Amino acid sequence: MIEKISFRYTEDITVINAQQFEAHIRLYEGYINNINKIDKILMNDPKREDANSTFSFYRECKRGETFALNGVILHELYFENIGGRTKVPNPPTTEIIKTYFQSFEKWQEDFIATAKASRGWAVLSFDQRSNRLRNISLDAHDLGNIAYSAAILVLDMYEHAYFLQYADNKVEYINRFMKNINWEVVEDRMGIFEI
Repeated sequence: MIEKISFRYTEDITVINAQQFEAHIRLYEGYINNINKIDKILMNDPKREDANSTFSFYRECKRGETFALNGVILHELYFENIGGRTKVPNPPTTEIIKTYFQSFEKWQEDFIATAKASRGWAVLSFDQRSNRLRNISLDAHDLGNIAYSAAILVLDMYEHAYFLQYADNKVEYINRFMKNINWEVVEDRMGIFEI
């Protein structure tokens, strides 16, 4: 059983207000509930004998499994990397980003463009196959992920993440996010992979 992480709104979260944050948390809790329901079905009677690639109960459970689980994980990564006290990257982090994007400013431009182009998520990801950082666009929780990669920075671009506060002004949401990145969290994630 997957337990939810108790995220709390704090004054250092400036990208979204408390109302938007609480609505978003309720959606995250729905993904927790759904992955637990799916896991229970898959552990008990998923009707494996009827599985086929066109349509079957088992196929739908497996599709729902990746969608719900990625929904949980991506939301957790997003909530972890907003706010905090470290609002600018340290010099070694800036140098690492420059290695892959020519400059920190070019990375920012590319990440912002990726977010504008995304229907679901914009993710700075470490691609372990090519051993480099990439800005990745996901149109859904389970559509656009790169196998054998790890999320370093996650921005939720689904409208539910910003619409109560920003309406259709997603560019303002993206710009405010860029000023509210918790670089300490990002740097910890980079350290795991010794980037």
